[in-house]
Amino acid sequence: MTTTEATQAPTIAQLNDRFRQGDHTLGQVFTTQLVQGLSSQEQQELFRLVRTFDDFNEDNDPWKEHDYGRIEFQDEQYLWKIDYYDKNLKYGSEDSSDPKVTTRVLTIMHSSEY
Repeated sequence: MTTTEATQAPTIAQLNDRFRQGDHTLGQVFTTQLVQGLSSQEQQELFRLVRTFDDFNEDNDPWKEHDYGRIEFQDEQYLWKIDYYDKNLKYGSEDSSDPKVTTRVLTIMHSSEY
């Protein structure tokens, strides 16, 4: 990790937490086919678990950006991942710490879909 990346990590983590916890002005949420196959009530519970996830550690968050998590739900493993794109969702963001140039994309998936 470069010095610039290290100094940006707290800002990126804060933005990712805000987005994941419900500030969807920062991006868009996508789900995969197996998540879409869950009932509405099951999806709501899975989304709640994503919003409240706080088990960040060296194994799942080595860059300290809070951009990935693994959740057990109904004895199954689900993953969520945040990626950073430009405002047109065409290219990667030039600066994921700057919400003016970044659209966050949160994808929630069953672990078998990774």
